[in-house]
Amino acid sequence: MPHHIVTIPCLSDNYAFLVHDADTGATALIDAPDAPPILAELKKRGWQLSHVLLTHHHWDHVEGLADILAEHSAKVFGAVADEHRLPALDHALSEGDTFDFGGEAVAVLDVSGHTVGHIAFHFPDTKAVFTGDSLMAMGCGRLFEGTPAQMFHSLEKLAALPDDTTVCSGHEYTTSNCTFATSLGENNAAVDQRVAETAGLRAKDIATVPSLLGLEKQTNPFLRSADPALQAAIGLAGADPVDVFTEVRKRKDNF
Repeated sequence: MPHHIVTIPCLSDNYAFLVHDADTGATALIDAPDAPPILAELKKRGWQLSHVLLTHHHWDHVEGLADILAEHSAKVFGAVADEHRLPALDHALSEGDTFDFGGEAVAVLDVSGHTVGHIAFHFPDTKAVFTGDSLMAMGCGRLFEGTPAQMFHSLEKLAALPDDTTVCSGHEYTTSNCTFATSLGENNAAVDQRVAETAGLRAKDIATVPSLLGLEKQTNPFLRSADPALQAAIGLAGADPVDVFTEVRKRKDNF
């Protein structure tokens, strides 16, 4: 049975997420940017945290963890490859590992690129993937540690999930990502529509995260490196998709 997902704004533009199983009472937190809003949401709903799932080690994804664990006795899950710089883990995970959450087998994906050792958590029955700073709404994370080819292949893994998968990413960057997408000069009605819809949502202070994977595959330039229209727009018609991705990422870095 699908679980209930709650999106929690944190800090200036971060998101944390709660996943709750009504049958067992199990509650998972994905990333811990800031304790007060997360603790307030748990208290409001009367939920006791059982799992904490960390996507990567950056401070704005782990800073609130100690204060949260002071009030909730939860087990902490994270990447074995990132274990040396994450808070203490109860369960160190690698790609291909699965673990049970409320009767659902959660799959671990290595999505290195933004950092080396970044992981994502796929809840197949809930039809959700928690991507941290790898795949984002209309974008992807800056490559602080990984290579363009590494990030490209990480995003390919995520793009292979079903189109009705909800993408729960770590930041409200969609407006700037939309502005960048339009700068590529492509004539794409789906992109134009998403830009307009994003502007409308943000004007009302409504979150644009989570998003649907099918929509990302239609509009996110970092998932469309094989699209002839995008390739032509940036002067790389017929190029290797990795080279197209590399060029788009370079342009975003300089945008």
